[in-house]
Amino acid sequence: MSNAASSAIAGAVPRSDRRPAARSSAASECLLLLALPVLFAAAWVLSEALPKVPGSDLDYYLGLTGASMMLALFLYPLRKRFRFMRSAGAVKYWFASHMALGIAAPLVILVHSRFQAQSLNAAVALWCMLTVMGSGVVGRFIYMRIHHGLWGEHMNLVDMQAFLRLNSAGLRSKLVFAPEAERALLAFERSALAPRKGLLGSIWSLLTLWLRARLVNGRCRRAVRRGLAELSARRGWTSEEQRRYRRAVTKTLRAYIGNVHRVAHFSIYERMFSLWHVVHIPFVYMMVAAIIAHVVAVHMY
Repeated sequence: MSNAASSAIAGAVPRSDRRPAARSSAASECLLLLALPVLFAAAWVLSEALPKVPGSDLDYYLGLTGASMMLALFLYPLRKRFRFMRSAGAVKYWFASHMALGIAAPLVILVHSRFQAQSLNAAVALWCMLTVMGSGVVGRFIYMRIHHGLWGEHMNLVDMQAFLRLNSAGLRSKLVFAPEAERALLAFERSALAPRKGLLGSIWSLLTLWLRARLVNGRCRRAVRRGLAELSARRGWTSEEQRRYRRAVTKTLRAYIGNVHRVAHFSIYERMFSLWHVVHIPFVYMMVAAIIAHVVAVHMY
C-alpha cells in the first residue's frame, strides 16, 4: 500500500469536523456554568456589605442602573430587525453584549433589592427577571447547537444531509474489505436520521444517540481491524502500512459517525429552540411590565 492510499482515506474526513473548535466551545460552556454561581455569590456578599438604608440614594441608583441595563438588552433584537441599524457593527458583538447584559443586569438588581422583594409587584418583577435570565442561559446553549460556534451563521439541515451523503458514499467505497462495518454504519445512519414522533421521542434520541454512536464506532473499529488483517495478509503489507491504513480509516469512521450525530440532533435542537422562543418572549413582556409598574410605584409613593 502506498502513502497516497492512506492520504486518500484521510481526505474523506469532513472539514466540518473541527475538534479544536468543539473543545473550545465546550470549555466556554463549562466556564459559564462555573462562573454563574460565583457571580451570584459575589452579588450576595456585596449586598450584605452595603448599608441597608431604605430609600437611600445608593439603592435608587443601583435600581436605575439595573433598569437601564435591562432596557439596553433590547438593542440586540432591534439591531437584527431594523434595516437602519444593520450597519452598526457586527452582530456577534451585539450578541456578546446582549449575553453580558443579560447576566450583569439581574445581578445589579439583586444587589439593589438585597435579594429580597418588599412588595408583590417587586416580587413579580424579580422572579420574571430571574426566569428570563435562566431562560436566556438555556437559550444560549441551544443556540450553540444550531450555529457554527456562538457567533456563526445558522446551519442548514438540508446542506448537512447532502454533505453527509457525499461523505458516506466516499466512506463506503473505502470499506469494501469490511462489509460488517459498512452495514453497521448504514443501519446507524437510518436509525439516527429516522423521524421521531413527538418531543419526548426526540429528547430520548438526544439522550441515547451518543451511546449508540460509541457502540457502533467500537463495532466498526473491530470489523476494520479484522478486515485489514485479512487484506494485508493477502497483499503482503508490512505492519507499519497496515497501521497507517487503519489509522486513516478509523479517523474517517469517527468523522462520519460524528456527522450523523450532528445531523440527527440538529432538527431536535431546532424544535427546542422554537419552543424556547415561545416560553422566553412572554416572560420578557411580563418582566418589562412588572419593572415599569415597579418604577412607577417607587416614584409615585
